[in-house]
Amino acid sequence: MESLIGRKKELTEFNRLSNTGASEFIAIYGRRRVGKTFLVREAFKNKFDFYLTGMANVTLTQQLSNFHLAITKYDSTGIITIPANSWLNAFDQLSSVLEKKKTKKKIVFLDEMPWLDTPRSGFIQALEYFWNSWASARKDILLIVCGSAASWMINTLIRNKGGLYNRVTHRMKLDPFTLHECEQYFSSRSGAYDRYQLIQLYMVMGGIPFYLKQVDTGRSAAQNINKLCFNPEGILFNEFDTLYRSLFNNAEKHISVIEALSKKAKGMTREELIRAAKMPGGGATTRTLLELEESNFIKKYNFYGRKEKNSLYQLTDFYSLFYLKFINRENTLDENHWLTGLNTPKQLAWAGYAFEQVCFAHLPQIKKGLGIAGVQTTASSWTGNTKQKGAQIDLVLERNDRVINLCETKFSIDTFTIDKKYAEELRTKVSLFREQTQTRKAVFLTMITTYGLNRNMHALSLVQNELTMDALFEA
Repeated sequence: MESLIGRKKELTEFNRLSNTGASEFIAIYGRRRVGKTFLVREAFKNKFDFYLTGMANVTLTQQLSNFHLAITKYDSTGIITIPANSWLNAFDQLSSVLEKKKTKKKIVFLDEMPWLDTPRSGFIQALEYFWNSWASARKDILLIVCGSAASWMINTLIRNKGGLYNRVTHRMKLDPFTLHECEQYFSSRSGAYDRYQLIQLYMVMGGIPFYLKQVDTGRSAAQNINKLCFNPEGILFNEFDTLYRSLFNNAEKHISVIEALSKKAKGMTREELIRAAKMPGGGATTRTLLELEESNFIKKYNFYGRKEKNSLYQLTDFYSLFYLKFINRENTLDENHWLTGLNTPKQLAWAGYAFEQVCFAHLPQIKKGLGIAGVQTTASSWTGNTKQKGAQIDLVLERNDRVINLCETKFSIDTFTIDKKYAEELRTKVSLFREQTQTRKAVFLTMITTYGLNRNMHALSLVQNELTMDALFEA
């Protein structure tokens, strides 16, 4: 039986909220397949005082019948009837059943809640009334709601401007697994993958538990990528459209943003993105970007030393990047397509960029590896140009102890060698950064590689800090 991996922060928070002297309203949201339902079930050992899962694409009458079937499991009298075509009646029945419970904190779990809110059903108004007039006045209700429809969770619930405004006492965004949690997960399945192969899988699937569950531990990372992504029966072959359309209303807008960002590795400003994705400016675009950001598909980051309005948006969802780079563009009958293309320039270029994103997704681990976990740090990017030279540094860590780490990432199958040409590039980057930012802080060149550096004259003279991929696997 599958056991819960990681999620220590969330489990600690559940335990705290279960023991407060007040009713609590927890909204859990996140990317599809990230394990929201599994987390709640495991955290509470399936011991709920009421548990309801919404049904997709059904009528109000069918949803209320579904509610009736659920509540009869928790009612000892056995006389509850199907609510009379009204969510107000349904929540009134729920409050009556909960009042009879003797548990210290009554756990109510509404799963896939966006599906319950069918058109003109009055669900959200009934939920408002249930919480505002009854549950919030008590001290013993723990209401947990979740759903994969990010648009609904963010706009209708968390940012509600009506009767539920500011009523959610705790919002919990469930993030994908870290590399440490992935390693724990495959260890629990007796998967004999080394860290290089785990990173390969991560660069394609991210830390999405459902995707990782599809991995056959009897095959190599490359074999699994080939099978899951390029075989028409593979789970990731046709996942892309389903993923976005299940999460967002009018998903075409979100897909347009993702497709535009996939073509520009360093990211785009809002204005560039609007032009590339052919989107209107204004509130609708702001909402689309917010929904993608809240669901961990894109990130917004700043250039070092520039104002907020110059922020860039960058695609950070590993599967989406891989799909648009390879799966969506390949038209081949070769069942070993990925395997026969190993170490080609196209795959190597993708791996280099994807490894950068793996590093960006593990900034706490990088800080820990550098021994600065407790130092306040700001992460950004930097680009500098002169008439003769140009330079880009993808990760700049500006520390509160007056040190700046300029981080370079390199993904290779062996120890990495800084040759004469690359050494000159590094000198140019550091020199331009000092010159154009006019910083008075110490500047440390930091290399993050898979297997470390060959300690030749260039490495010894240029690099102040060095981390291997092992640092990314820290808890």
